[in-house]
Amino acid sequence: MRAMADAVNKAGVKTVVSFVLRWNPLFTSLKSLITDDALGDIFYVEADYQHDIASWWTGYEEGRTKALGVSAALVAGCHALDACRWFASKDPNAAAVPVEVFAYSGGYRKGLEVEYDYFANTWKKAPPLEYDDLEVMLVKFSNGVLGKVCTNYGCVMPYAFPVEVFGTRGTIKDNRIWSHKFPGQNDWVTIPSIQPVSSDVKHHPFQGEMDHFVDCILNDRESHCNLTDAIHTHSIVFAALECYETKQPVKLPLPEMA
Repeated sequence: MRAMADAVNKAGVKTVVSFVLRWNPLFTSLKSLITDDALGDIFYVEADYQHDIASWWTGYEEGRTKALGVSAALVAGCHALDACRWFASKDPNAAAVPVEVFAYSGGYRKGLEVEYDYFANTWKKAPPLEYDDLEVMLVKFSNGVLGKVCTNYGCVMPYAFPVEVFGTRGTIKDNRIWSHKFPGQNDWVTIPSIQPVSSDVKHHPFQGEMDHFVDCILNDRESHCNLTDAIHTHSIVFAALECYETKQPVKLPLPEMA
């Protein structure tokens, strides 16, 4: 990461890293509500990546290995980590900065030569994961917000990406809102929007991301999701890997990135 950051700084180019859910229609609505003080001050955020990554995925043969995939969070759960960072900040153009991480890993799929195929709703023989399929991370941010993120490859269910944001004046649960902005509400206000409920890349808002990147280039401004920012998300993943070894909380930034 340091080498990439140094190369980008030396070249003086613009970057965007594809944490594409920042451009998901529901996520843009939620970020707008958070920025508009609909939840007051944010104090806790949860985001989970629940998906049985398995041999149906064309990248599985590489992604399942410790050498190339490294961990469940690095392969896929980093998107939930980024969502947690994004919603932990009230700044419309910034994600929260992590300062400390503690994590556990576990599950049951590491080394197991059987996997669940939710497309066929059955179990079948398949190459095993070489790392734990379950990671649970606790994150403290520089603004005082706490976050919890779970990456779960072992779930027997379709893809899900649940999000919860808790503030002093309101709460978000996926597309449901409870807020002081709606003083007459007696039930959750539901936002009818496209939610992150599919792993199909055709469902992902890449066009919005690319439009944003082109706008950054044309107007000579940095993306809120540039390499410098994305390093904060990936640093949480690597801090968790260190925590699994030391059994101790890990301070950020990591020494090699300071």
